[in-house]
Amino acid sequence: MSIRRCPQTGGAAPEAPADLPEGEYLPAATSADSVSGPEEDRPADVRQVGVGPWPGGPEAWPADPRYDRELLAAGDRRNVVDRYRYWTIAAIRADLAARAHRLHIAIENVSQDLNIGSIVRSANAFNVAGVHIIGRRRWNKRGAMVTNRYLDVRHHPEPGELLAWARAEGYEVIGIDNGPGAQPLEAADLPERCLMVFGSEGRASAPS
Repeated sequence: MSIRRCPQTGGAAPEAPADLPEGEYLPAATSADSVSGPEEDRPADVRQVGVGPWPGGPEAWPADPRYDRELLAAGDRRNVVDRYRYWTIAAIRADLAARAHRLHIAIENVSQDLNIGSIVRSANAFNVAGVHIIGRRRWNKRGAMVTNRYLDVRHHPEPGELLAWARAEGYEVIGIDNGPGAQPLEAADLPERCLMVFGSEGRASAPS
């Protein structure tokens, strides 16, 4: 292999492969490199989410029953707003339900639909009163990012069961689709007790 030499004063010139760009040379290996090997690949952002144990120890813990004693002792690393730090899941659900919109969301789950988790997460962000899964009971919860724990999520094996629930509760069913005859959602006059039904990905909502 041919080499390129860099002039030096005293000692032998370092050798570099001829296919390197002009003026560039491979760095000489140090003793540290030969011993420790390559640098460990670590993420740039290593911040912790949430808060640590409640300051002051058990003597300073609040007496409010909404607080979870295990979280007070170990810290709360959940993805929740600060208002709900250290609260039990039951307490969070009850507080959200007391302030929820009347809107309900229904999602058809006739196949392994990866969008369901995103819809559930959005429903939590808008604090809707409930989410209904139609069809298969199992759905991909990864996209929901555990927000389903704080929502009223119900399962209906068949569309008829959901429609029966809507009639009993006085909800008007609104199908969300982009097929012929569809109207822009932003211009629609929606009832207060509204049940929005989203079809499965790749197919329209069930005719029923």
